[in-house]
Amino acid sequence: MLRFENVSMRYGPGPEVLRDVTFRLEAGSFTFLTGPSGAGKTTLLKLMYLAEPPSRGLISLFGEELATLRRKAFPALRRRIGVVFQDFRLLDHLSAFDNVALPLRLAGAGDYEHDVEELLTWVGLGERMHAKPETLSGGEQQRVAIARAVVARPDLLLADEPTGNVDADIGERLIRLFGELNKLGTTVLIATHDRGLIERSKAREMRLVDGRLVELRAGRT
Repeated sequence: MLRFENVSMRYGPGPEVLRDVTFRLEAGSFTFLTGPSGAGKTTLLKLMYLAEPPSRGLISLFGEELATLRRKAFPALRRRIGVVFQDFRLLDHLSAFDNVALPLRLAGAGDYEHDVEELLTWVGLGERMHAKPETLSGGEQQRVAIARAVVARPDLLLADEPTGNVDADIGERLIRLFGELNKLGTTVLIATHDRGLIERSKAREMRLVDGRLVELRAGRT
């Protein structure tokens, strides 16, 4: 699904944020990415969803070597990835419903209303689906962003602190949602500081420390 080989990343002339990162995400896997603030987690996610090219090293996504791939092929790869951003990136002029429906509309899906309504109800926003982002709390906006990321059942889901602004009950519900998506075949990687989520899970854990990646725990069945 995804392979990094000796990948490093720096912004401009500054120091390397990531150094010689090597790992693989197998198709259908579930992984937690951990590490202290400033360790490079968000930068690593940016490389995964093709927002930035690496300074050096090789990245392979869906069997394609990115270094040799034409840029015009990138949008098709991005459409196979669902991303939950820390800053949500909702469109202010669209309702919660329309924000979540957007990936399906862009993909040319036809009858999607029921799926969007069901998903918003699952994340606890059944009564707020026609509200604009500016009227939603931070936690509600986060749930809209998560619903948007998963509604099209992406091949790869990347989530940056997806439970950071919600209470424990909603957090557990969201993790169950990611788990169900994973059972349907989606490869899931979640960046988080929440040790409780990790300890209750059987998933693999990778940790970034000073831009270097170590594997703390392999996934358990």
